Amino acid sequence: MNRLRNILVAAVVTHATVFSQPNLQSLINGASRGDTILVTPGTYHGNLVLDKPLVLRGLGNPVVRGDSSGIVITIAADSCTVEGFTIERSGDNLMHEDAGVLIKSNHNTLRGNNLRDVLFGIYLFEADSNLVEGNTIVGRWKPDLGQRGSGIHIWNSHHNSFIGNSITEARDGFYIQYAHHTLIERNEAFGLRYGVHYMYADSNTFTRNRFTDNVAGAAIMYSRGIRMRHNIFSHNRGFASFGILFQDCHGMIADSNVVSDNVVGMFFESTTMNLFRHNIIAQNDVALQMFQNSVQNTFTENNFIDNLSPLLLVGKHTGTRWSSNGRGNYWSAYKGYDVDGDGMGDVPMKIQNTFQYLEGRNANLRLYLYSPASQALAAAAEAFPLMAINSEMDDLPLMTPVLLTSLPAVVTLTQSAAPRTAAISWITLPLAGALLLGFIYHSIRRRGLR
Repeated sequence: MNRLRNILVAAVVTHATVFSQPNLQSLINGASRGDTILVTPGTYHGNLVLDKPLVLRGLGNPVVRGDSSGIVITIAADSCTVEGFTIERSGDNLMHEDAGVLIKSNHNTLRGNNLRDVLFGIYLFEADSNLVEGNTIVGRWKPDLGQRGSGIHIWNSHHNSFIGNSITEARDGFYIQYAHHTLIERNEAFGLRYGVHYMYADSNTFTRNRFTDNVAGAAIMYSRGIRMRHNIFSHNRGFASFGILFQDCHGMIADSNVVSDNVVGMFFESTTMNLFRHNIIAQNDVALQMFQNSVQNTFTENNFIDNLSPLLLVGKHTGTRWSSNGRGNYWSAYKGYDVDGDGMGDVPMKIQNTFQYLEGRNANLRLYLYSPASQALAAAAEAFPLMAINSEMDDLPLMTPVLLTSLPAVVTLTQSAAPRTAAISWITLPLAGALLLGFIYHSIRRRGLR
């Protein structure tokens, strides 16, 4: 049976005599394998190393304070538990992976700790089958994101679980590289560059997380077999911002996620053979941005609601399937009809109009999106086609939104897209009119020269 050591340590002042707190590393060194060390409230010197299986449990949230160099707590042995501490003041060297907690072993538990003023929050280095649960990480704020570490950094570590953690003021919330079979569940990441950043990480699952108010919600790159369900990617705005970026990803399933109020909802490059179903993509400036090298992706039973532009296509076509098993997607901008009453539109939903096609070739035209001139151009092109655009269309658009009862408690979608651009529409009306007339003149002149 493991021994239980109650280490009652606190600075006591009696008749001007101070009994200093014992050295926590000395207690660790003197403990036997499997011991539990209970630490009472107070502040303890950090840069600790756990080199044998131990339980280090804080009572009343004691502070382990580093000396502003190196790592505050290093877990070097298997089967350790560290819980209930405030961990602060790591070093500041990115090359040395200075962190609040560095895990270099397997089957450990890190639970219920507050990490603050740390470069990296929790760093897993070749560490498998660990549980990181219920920790709060507030990094070290610096105006240059490149000088910050990640909240949770995972390198060459597999079968780890991260549940119910909160991360802010770091570079990335989760940075996951060469880490397979990772579970990320019920975490929140905000005020960061990327909420989650995958690099060469296969067969991972993240579910019921919130990635909000970042430069980008998620960047999933060079990975296969990702499963994303019931997550929220919202309010991610800034230069080149997106809810989710997919770069060279294959064989994914994205189901019942909310992607709302981002500059670009989802961005695709060299990303193939993925399934997107039951998602809400709403109130983004651009719902989807795709390069034509992203092929054989399937979208079915998603709700596209009040996005300023449904698709920005870089290239001519993608070979995307916009329906599956006789079910397309719901588009709030669809203007078709359902005569036979089967719940699907009788005419296809053209996912890009002429103006949106031009926008895909010149991003600066987004300034005129939803201006009266751009809407007039779109309407005119339907009646009198001026040019051949891509053939991306949903042949089986749904007439009513898909009811998704299993979604998380979500960001409220309160207003339509048009009012958000009303002010700019009237200000830019003269310029937009000139754009429209110039385009029509140019198209007629080209036809006359043929």
